[in-house]
Amino acid sequence: MKFYLGVHQPIWLTRVPDIPLLVSHRRLGHRRTLPRATTEWALDSGGFTELQLHGRWQIEEKDYVRAVRRYADEIGNLAWAAPQDWMCEQRILKRTGLTVREHQRRTVRNLVRLRELAPELPWVPTLQGWTLSDYERCADLYERAGIDLGAEPLVGIGTVCRRQSSADVERIMRAFATRELNLHGFGIKITGLSRYAEALSSSDSMSWSMRGRYVPGCGPSHRTESNCLRFALSWYRQIRTTLGSAGLSADNVSPQVSRRAA
Repeated sequence: MKFYLGVHQPIWLTRVPDIPLLVSHRRLGHRRTLPRATTEWALDSGGFTELQLHGRWQIEEKDYVRAVRRYADEIGNLAWAAPQDWMCEQRILKRTGLTVREHQRRTVRNLVRLRELAPELPWVPTLQGWTLSDYERCADLYERAGIDLGAEPLVGIGTVCRRQSSADVERIMRAFATRELNLHGFGIKITGLSRYAEALSSSDSMSWSMRGRYVPGCGPSHRTESNCLRFALSWYRQIRTTLGSAGLSADNVSPQVSRRAA
């Protein structure tokens, strides 16, 4: 399977040529100039933060499309882009004042609209819900919208990051793997991968940064390791070890840091 290392410094796209990275739209949208990627990368929409802060999407679909087109053209090597989906954690539902079903309807409607506006961009459908039956209902909504998930290069599973090591999430992942879908688990890291890595085509995480907040910096320029590329790559090697223990391997070679890395 493929593992995307989540990062919050876009310049790292130029410094790690041999592993896939995940970068949020929230880290790119304000930039006048963009780095040219030397590695494959994927775009996270930043939906959790957007809904947590505002209770709704503030960026219009046409503006998001314009931004993603710019990233694809100027950064290059864009593997896929997440839609403006609607997560279903309880605190997000409380913030939006909407139901799981309404979040699912808006998630599917957004993907359809993004593909109408920019069919050339690599949008990834994302399943949202809380229980297995929720996710199955979301899959049905995609089918009714004319989207064959079985024919998609990748299908995201959202609202799992904060419970990724639970039996419930394992059951959800394995249920959709039996449908022969190519699944991407958003925020699935070591504990989740050790349970069901073989059910996934790819996953991502940047939990290394949270851990790094409590580790003293490796040099005078780092108060902590929460923003250190070398620390991130050390954590990434643990992911590779976990995948190896499961009889899997990441689709890339051992990570190296360029001389410019912090």
